[in-house]
Amino acid sequence: MAACGEMGTMKLTVPIADDGQIDPRFGKAVRMAVGTVADDGQLTDWQINEVGWDVLHDQGEHGQHHARIVRFLKENQIDRVVFAHIGQPMMHTIDKMGLQLVEAPIMDAKDAILQAAALQEG
Repeated sequence: MAACGEMGTMKLTVPIADDGQIDPRFGKAVRMAVGTVADDGQLTDWQINEVGWDVLHDQGEHGQHHARIVRFLKENQIDRVVFAHIGQPMMHTIDKMGLQLVEAPIMDAKDAILQAAALQEG
């Protein structure tokens, strides 16, 4: 696996539901998980961030909401974004940032992060 973040690690994020599964609402996620995966495929860090995008989504301009998400991705030094559903405008924004998007079915969020980290770039 090619390292994107720190030497030998990759940082990924995924919207996470209360039950630990992927939340299908990326832009309206209540919380986002950030996982760090080492070159050997091991999950070395796992953090849950309360983002409140479900409430914030409908407050202010749409561009402000996208900026909020971009800020989260940059602050957490994300390399790959795992999602079950994401709107085309947000997908375009993340793609412009140079981040990789990985679509996944509703499944355990940690498993999805590990599977997405194992994918070859391209």
